[in-house]
Amino acid sequence: MKELVRTAYKKVAYINFESTATLKNLFTGNFDIRRIMLALEIETKVNTEADNTLIILDEIQEAPGALTSLKYFQENAPKYHVIAAGSLLGVALNQKTSFPVGKVDFLDLYPLTFVEFLEARNEQPLGDLLKKQDWPLITQFKSRYIERLGAVTKDF
Repeated sequence: MKELVRTAYKKVAYINFESTATLKNLFTGNFDIRRIMLALEIETKVNTEADNTLIILDEIQEAPGALTSLKYFQENAPKYHVIAAGSLLGVALNQKTSFPVGKVDFLDLYPLTFVEFLEARNEQPLGDLLKKQDWPLITQFKSRYIERLGAVTKDF
């Protein structure tokens, strides 16, 4: 998500409902997008601009009604770009949680392998070399691989 924000948006309004008790009940009983957006702006201190701000609702399963609100974002305010994530979202969906059918696209995200990380950084040849397992040539570029391993922890 951080990479998407960095490359495609000017701003991010990030809310983690697991650690932000203030907004856990924001979606109970009222899905007025203007009201929701006002609360998000107050909490994040980000003045949202529809096409330039990504709204991230993390640990969405912790806020009752937040998942349902995605339907109203899509129907009443499609100009807003919203990503919802939740480490226990699958568990919540199996507990009779209302779900906005046809309004949500699922993406299962997994950590990158080192080769995928290199490819994401436009360093395909270094990744190809690892795939070929040409150890003498890999040894020649050992310092680059070590630098990239250090970048893994900085970038992500």
